[in-house]
Amino acid sequence: MRMALRHPAPRCVLMTADTIGGVWTYVLELARGLTERGSRVVIATMGRTPTEAQMRAARAIDGVILECSAYALEWMPDDPWDDVAAAGDWLLRLERRYRPDLIHLNGYAHGRLPWSAPVVVAAHSDVLSWFDAVKGEAPPPLFDRYEAEVRAGLRAADLVVAPTQAYLADVTRCFGAVGPSRAVLNGLGATPSKALSAKAPVVLSAGRVWDEAKNIAVLEHAAAAGQWPLRIAGDATGPDDGEAAPLKAAHMLGRLEPDAMTREFSRAAIFCAPSVYEPFGLGVLEAARAGCALVVSDIPTFRELWDGAALFVPPREPAAWAEACETLAHDTALRLRLAAAARGRARRYTAAAMTDATLAAYAAAAGLEPARASMAAE
Repeated sequence: MRMALRHPAPRCVLMTADTIGGVWTYVLELARGLTERGSRVVIATMGRTPTEAQMRAARAIDGVILECSAYALEWMPDDPWDDVAAAGDWLLRLERRYRPDLIHLNGYAHGRLPWSAPVVVAAHSDVLSWFDAVKGEAPPPLFDRYEAEVRAGLRAADLVVAPTQAYLADVTRCFGAVGPSRAVLNGLGATPSKALSAKAPVVLSAGRVWDEAKNIAVLEHAAAAGQWPLRIAGDATGPDDGEAAPLKAAHMLGRLEPDAMTREFSRAAIFCAPSVYEPFGLGVLEAARAGCALVVSDIPTFRELWDGAALFVPPREPAAWAEACETLAHDTALRLRLAAAARGRARRYTAAAMTDATLAAYAAAAGLEPARASMAAE
């Protein structure tokens, strides 16, 4: 592994945060890493008001200032643009108040604002590549403005980062040339995990149940046919208050707070990630760190991250998921070997490595380092 060079931390970073999905975990991990290096991080939230647990988690990080809003996000289909504009005015006021050295946007449209500080846009997901992977088609015309706003934000940024090379390629394919860019692998901090021998005969899956991209429904057959119980953690209610149908043969856990989710990862022997679209997949990383044997979709992102450390299954074939789970349930040696391989691979994806690579990206955005494509670790 090639270690990233150390770069000085900015005095202050203004960072936007989506409170609805996995971006929140990313923001907290990165904020913790940056504050440990001496930065002050102003987290500006959008999407929906943070939960009490989210606010406690952010405020527990020494050096974080939390600024909360519930402005609609640019990908929301019900004409979010008045909210996006209002959020932009709010963010510019925050820049004037805190005078950050670096703007870190975990969204796209605000990249084109008249910022005073250098701007890094972090690409986590987008509607165009989501529709391509999930629906096999372009998004409907109501997203035309979204496409234009995202393209403009990407091109205005001093640097674009994405969590995998596979997803960076998707962004370029969908939106065209974006200027300087690089892949910065996501990572997680140190957490305790149980020994492999302490695992229970349980299959776990986790994710936004309401999101078609997570493809949770494909596990219904595996749940019905398998001898081991299937437990599914995740919010079934989407941002439009629509409710996903529960899997009848699975134990639906709902949305869990971090401590409860950690217990589920520690307990389960097998973790399934049937996503048809996944720019990174922090849930898979958490499962790997906790010693789960991984069964994941055969998609470019997971191949990039987990090739040789997981079973790969065609995402839309229910019988193949059932067969993979049953194989691991009955083959203890294979299950333990895959769990050990996943834990070993997970050591590459640490919060410290992510922080190092992000600081290098900040230096590139500020013109202190060449903005060339690179990886946090090779």
